[in-house]
Amino acid sequence: MNNKFVGTDAIMRRAMLKGCGFDDADIKNKPHIGIVNTYNEGAPGHAHLNGIAESIKQGVWAAGGVPVEFGAPSTCGDMIVGEEELKYELAGRDVVAMGVEYVSTVHQFDGLVLLASCDNIIPGVMLGAIRVDVPSIVITGGSMLTGEYQGKEVLPSDVGVMTMGKDADSQKVRDIENIACMCPGACSTMGTANSMQIMTEVLGLNLPGTATIPAVYADKKRAARSAGKRIVSMVEEDLKPSDLLNREIFLNAVKTNIAMGGSTNVILHLLALAREAKVELTIDDFAEFGNQIPCICGVKPSGSYSIVDFHKAGGVPALLKELELYLDLNVSTITGQTIGEIIAEAKNRNSEVIRSLDNPINGDGGLKILRGNLAPNSAIVRSSSVPESMKKFTGPAKVFNRDQEGVKAIKAGEIEPGDVMVIRYEGPKGAPGMKEIMLSTDALVAYGLDESVGLITDGRFSGFNHGPIIGHVTPEAYAGGPLALVENGDIISVDIKNSTLDVKLSEKELAARREKWKQPEAKVKQGMMHIYAQLCKSADQGAGMTI
Repeated sequence: MNNKFVGTDAIMRRAMLKGCGFDDADIKNKPHIGIVNTYNEGAPGHAHLNGIAESIKQGVWAAGGVPVEFGAPSTCGDMIVGEEELKYELAGRDVVAMGVEYVSTVHQFDGLVLLASCDNIIPGVMLGAIRVDVPSIVITGGSMLTGEYQGKEVLPSDVGVMTMGKDADSQKVRDIENIACMCPGACSTMGTANSMQIMTEVLGLNLPGTATIPAVYADKKRAARSAGKRIVSMVEEDLKPSDLLNREIFLNAVKTNIAMGGSTNVILHLLALAREAKVELTIDDFAEFGNQIPCICGVKPSGSYSIVDFHKAGGVPALLKELELYLDLNVSTITGQTIGEIIAEAKNRNSEVIRSLDNPINGDGGLKILRGNLAPNSAIVRSSSVPESMKKFTGPAKVFNRDQEGVKAIKAGEIEPGDVMVIRYEGPKGAPGMKEIMLSTDALVAYGLDESVGLITDGRFSGFNHGPIIGHVTPEAYAGGPLALVENGDIISVDIKNSTLDVKLSEKELAARREKWKQPEAKVKQGMMHIYAQLCKSADQGAGMTI
């Protein structure tokens, strides 16, 4: 019996549900399961989710529950690449979380199944689930299949570089547009979407072996049906996110993201999720393990494979099996099993896609935290995607205050080998929203400068981006961080192996410049992004909205 829907006080609630077609047996005697569907007809990662939601509901009904589906906002960040409004994406994570919290609390669900596929939407629904803290399962939408152009595999991450400077009406551009996204699903690289899909499983909130099932595989619907059945049992067991999310499981996630060369954005999301779960996790944890754990995953951009290849190789269980020496195997998951029990039977079916610890893709690890007088708190680099020749570099700064200014300079031939581009005022408060610096990074690759030019920013990057690009510099420029004081021609030095990022200026010179610096006028003064700028934390604390 559901006590929230019996008795005199629940008359109006029952009346409302009867208006939706539910009867007394459903309303009074069965657990009510909220199905959070982030469907979006115009976003390939979310365009197929209605079918998966139906499978989840079938499972809930079969197990004796009552599914109640509702929508949460979702976007495809690639819809806005090249525009200033790209800065909305990270703030959208908090909007999604609020939506889940709002509806779930008002409708008094006994449990949740949260369905999402892409970058900020997955951590958004997870944040919402942590706040509500009822039994919850996260189901991921899976990745799209890969395309092919002139005999070569093409992923969405290749489009910007392949088409930059080309006639938009040319046959080549049309052909690439037509095959880049072959079907629904998340872009099939180790971008933020797939990195976060994997994290749902590592954090024990998704069914084992299911996070990376491609979107169009029948296995995805079978997994969704199983999740629908399992959530009803979890309600009976009262197994909540707070019972699973502890420091040990978050450290497993930190280590796994480093080992798989995951998106730098995962650091933001794990920090925000841990904060919401009241679990101690800091940027120092990433720094510690970034110096210990090698990158063993060959998915692009660290290697040459797709997430579909990763799934065929054994997926998350196989990766964790290779990494088990570094993991806490006693942490529990939504199945009631420990991670150790789940990976005991795991098989690695392709040792080039998922390597062993003694045969890594990159011995320096997938991610590194850098510090120095240019980044006193921290900065982040995806070290597994940096050419060996650029793991230590020094050069003169060329300073820009927006991504659009940087890409314009590259196209005009103003950026030369040996330069270090600085793109600032793109952080959480400065952009506001911590914009992904995609235009300049793609242009460096397209113009053949990605092995000779560095880029430093207080913004962030798409999970597609790769090369000697360093982001998340804190304190950010808008907060008066040292990045705001850099001038054209200043010499910047980066040493990824030794985790340092410095500008060759004395403390006296930096202090003199700081005295003259004035904070720029806020770019946004109303609406969602104004609210975000007032309430967000810095990047090294997850860049989430909180008081």
